[in-house]
Amino acid sequence: MKVTNWIVENWFLIVALAAVIGGIAVAVYKFAGLPTEKQRAKIMEWLVWACIEAEKELQSGTGQLKLREVYNMFCAVPAFSVVAKMISFDTFEKWVKDALVKAKEMLVKNNNLANYVYGEQATAEVQKIKQQIYNQKAVI
Repeated sequence: MKVTNWIVENWFLIVALAAVIGGIAVAVYKFAGLPTEKQRAKIMEWLVWACIEAEKELQSGTGQLKLREVYNMFCAVPAFSVVAKMISFDTFEKWVKDALVKAKEMLVKNNNLANYVYGEQATAEVQKIKQQIYNQKAVI
């Protein structure tokens, strides 16, 4: 009788919980059904966004903290949590480095994005990024 009363009084919580679980299941199912290249492309798109958000939050000079922050965000996305368990951290780190190259290129090319990330120090930070890119190309 107590269980029945609890269900009657809290039916909306049960429905909401079922909807959330169903939504997560659909997202994971859709992602898992994509071909591997499409999955990788979606992950890379997401990683570029995550790198930019981590850069905004932690600013420059905090590479390992940003890597850890991006990994934590990656594991929190239901569709990616399965992938996070299947790949090594070294593989993830390589993916983040690739995404970071794209993010830096975007920051150099887009002043609005640089202002979003760095605020008033956008010009100085973009100059640092340009120097880093130049130095990397000189090594290659």
